This record gives sequence, C-alpha cells and structure tokens, in this order.
Amino acid sequence: MMTAPVKDAAAPASGAEIKIRIRNLYKVFPTKKGPFTALDDINLDIPRGCFFMIVGPSGCGKTTLLRILAGLDEHTSGTLEISAPARNRPGNSMVFQGDSLFPWMNVWDNAAYGLAMRGRPKAEIKEVVGHYLNRTGLAKFHDLYPHQLSGGMRQRVSIARCFANDPDILLMDEPFSALDEQNKVLLQEELLRIWEETRKTVMFITHSVDEAVTLGDRIMIMTAHPGRTKVMVDVPFERPRSVLELRARPQYGELVYNIWGHLKDEVQRARAQDEGR
Repeated sequence: MMTAPVKDAAAPASGAEIKIRIRNLYKVFPTKKGPFTALDDINLDIPRGCFFMIVGPSGCGKTTLLRILAGLDEHTSGTLEISAPARNRPGNSMVFQGDSLFPWMNVWDNAAYGLAMRGRPKAEIKEVVGHYLNRTGLAKFHDLYPHQLSGGMRQRVSIARCFANDPDILLMDEPFSALDEQNKVLLQEELLRIWEETRKTVMFITHSVDEAVTLGDRIMIMTAHPGRTKVMVDVPFERPRSVLELRARPQYGELVYNIWGHLKDEVQRARAQDEGR
C-alpha cells in the first residue's frame, strides 16, 4: 500500500518563494453559548504557484479560512502574511460554491467585470476576455445571460472572470460541488489547462478526495471542529495532468484510499458532534 507523504504543516518546497504564510492562526466567534473556536492554531507556508487543496468534514472551518484570506473576515489571533501582488494586479479573486454571476449582465460583461472595475483599456479587456471565453468554450455564448446557461456554463463564466481579472491568488470554495459528475470532470480539465498557462497560487476547498488528488500539489486534511491541521499530503503526480488518465493509475487509487483513511475518523467525529447538539 502506498503511504501518503506527510510533512510539517508549515514546510514549503525547498527553495520555493512563500506566497502565503500563516502562523498560530485562531478564529473565535462569539455566540449565545459562549466562544466558538472555528480555527485552532493553523500554521501554513504556501509557495507561489502552488495548487493547494483543503479537505475536511463539514463545519471544520475550511470556508472561514478562505474568507480570512480573501479579507472578508478577520482572524482573532495569530499572523497572516501574503506577499504583495505585482503592480496593477488584484490580490485575490474568489469563485464561490453557488452562483455568483450578475443576472443583469451577459456572459461577456460578467467575465469582463473585474477588468472594467480596475479601469483597464478597452483593447486589453477585449483581448483578455476573448482569450478566456475561448479557453472555457464560451465565446459563442458571449451575449447570453446567466438564466440562459446551465449550471456548468455559469461556473465556467465564474472561472473565466477570475482568470481574466489576473489575481495574484485564486480562492475557490467548492466551485464544482453542485455539478453532475460529467460536468465536474470537464470543468476540472478546463481548470487544469488554464492553470497550466498561468501557474497562479490557488487555494481550493473541496469535500471530494478524488478532486483534491486530481487537481492539487499539496493537500491539507483538517480535523472536525475545532478546525486544525491533521496531516499534510504531497501529491506526487507530474504535470500537466489529464483527469481520466490520472484516475486510471493504480497509484491514484492508493493515494485516494490513504487520504480517506486520514479523513474518515474526522467525518465520523463531525457527525457525532452534529448529533450531540
């Protein structure tokens, strides 16, 4: 049986530039029943260009951590350091689990939104948005509105919008969880192809161990509440990757099985916590 490589949670790849550094990070929410600790002593070093995956049971603080990185929430204590983005580039863009498109805008305007808000020249917007609509197979649907698109197509618009905005960090909160398996595989393939072009730093939350192994360079497995780092796993598969070819390898199944072994107890503990409330 293949054993997943386990390393210190804060250990980066040798010589890699650190994009995100987290030390002793806690997030505590006040509630009527008293303080609720969502994140408990998180320590991470994420290298620039890393496709970093987070897996854990429901309620373990995955989304809370992503919101803190996005600047939508503040941590209670500890330190969070993110190296400054290049000039004229936004720090991050986020792809949410649900539909986050503007319903009154067509595909083109949704994809161009970030660039337009930054006041980029029209010629640049035309070139960049056209490129990413082509890459996501949406060019011929550029004038349609979100209500005219399938769920998978709407998520492709969200991905095109994020990459077109050229953020330093891409934050993704279970973006494919509501899709059927066929559309999920197609979007995973598209995401990998686009990421190969840009090699952006990505932090991606998923409940799917398969998805974590398929997409990621490194996987953080979190404990049930309160959210801590249980184990780090390095994904040994080379890039570029083909989703279906990768899943046909015996080593792929062994790694998925190994990770599930780490995760299973936490999922059961989270379920017991829910039943005890």
